[in-house]
Amino acid sequence: MTRTYLKKSTKTASTDATDVRETVQGILNEIEAGGDEAALRYAAKFDQYEGNIILTDEEIEAACAAVPQALKDDIAFAHDNVKRFAEVQKQTISDVELEVVPGFTLGQKSIPCNSVGCYIPGGRYSHVASAIMTVTTAKVAGCGHIVACSPPQKEGGVTPAIVYAAKLCGADKIMAMGGVQGVASMVFGLFDLPAADIIVGPGNQFVAEAKRILYGRVGIDMIAGPTDSLILADETADPMVVAADLVGQAEHGYNSPVWLVTDNQPLAEKVIELVPGLIADLPEVNRVNAEAAWRDYAEVILCDDREEMAQTSDEYAPEHLTVQADDIPWWKDRLTCYGSVFLGEETTVAFGDKASGTNHVLPTNRSAKYTGGLSVHKYMKIVTFQQATREGCKPVAEATARISRLEGMEGHARTADIRLAKYFPDEEFQLK
Repeated sequence: MTRTYLKKSTKTASTDATDVRETVQGILNEIEAGGDEAALRYAAKFDQYEGNIILTDEEIEAACAAVPQALKDDIAFAHDNVKRFAEVQKQTISDVELEVVPGFTLGQKSIPCNSVGCYIPGGRYSHVASAIMTVTTAKVAGCGHIVACSPPQKEGGVTPAIVYAAKLCGADKIMAMGGVQGVASMVFGLFDLPAADIIVGPGNQFVAEAKRILYGRVGIDMIAGPTDSLILADETADPMVVAADLVGQAEHGYNSPVWLVTDNQPLAEKVIELVPGLIADLPEVNRVNAEAAWRDYAEVILCDDREEMAQTSDEYAPEHLTVQADDIPWWKDRLTCYGSVFLGEETTVAFGDKASGTNHVLPTNRSAKYTGGLSVHKYMKIVTFQQATREGCKPVAEATARISRLEGMEGHARTADIRLAKYFPDEEFQLK
């Protein structure tokens, strides 16, 4: 390929990553050993919050009452979209049975996890949408107990809109705790909560590392890094719309990569010209992140044609992929590596982030090459079963005995032998 970089990143997501593993492991060890008391110490240190860890019904009601009706309506709109899409996704999983030989039946069942912990970021941004995305999908999956965990403000506790969203979407308990201590409390079953079977939701590098360390002991949705976005645009794209979409995603964080891939140099040059002005017009808290992300992590890549553009996109495997180009059906069929794709100018990543119905918990750091994002399926265990009559057992037992002996696993073979001898005492079998 003959890519030309009109703008090249000077850093990658791992360039200035801090090794937090030792710190996080130490916190997890202390909390596992010390239980509630140790978790409370870290909550006081990092959250600087001394209120109830598990919100009471009265506190939840008060928080919900503090949310303006217009915001409640927007949250309800987003929740309804996410819920209905998750319900459709769930319908794609079917319990099935197959009689592989007469009298020998195999089957598949889908069983939801019993207990889920949903981490909902607070801090600089109140991620109301994360409450909707994580709790709703767990509820639709049929999980038995759902905890929503979010960092409290020093004064005032968990953001009222997050409390409202978590309650509306079906959380059984709402927990005012952030960071590693929040994740640990859900996994270890502190504060009279059931120990979580799976932890989901985005968070900072400490939350991500805690999930990484605990994975295997519990399930997780994914190991997430900084959010990233890629736009595929051709000569039909509007440079201002493309630039606005890049800036909108760059505000996530100082190390959030945004990439433009195009086969039209005038478009690329116009976007590069427009982006600084759009960033300068942002409020300061957003501008600082967007400036750093654009300066250090953004790339603008010029390709020869749309096939090269598609190859580049698949190589980058972006978390969010936007197509603002002609012949949308071609792109939809051709592209293979992305967390979620936004087809055409009429949709944008922010729609998926907030309200349209697809999930915004998506694979980062090129992990879209092998996994999708959070969905109702993440909470479902696909298990199998088998059941047989004695006649149905016969050919399977014979094959099992011979294959086991070929592999040198005599104990396995004899579990087949004993059934054949019991069920068919008058028959002889060639089992070697």
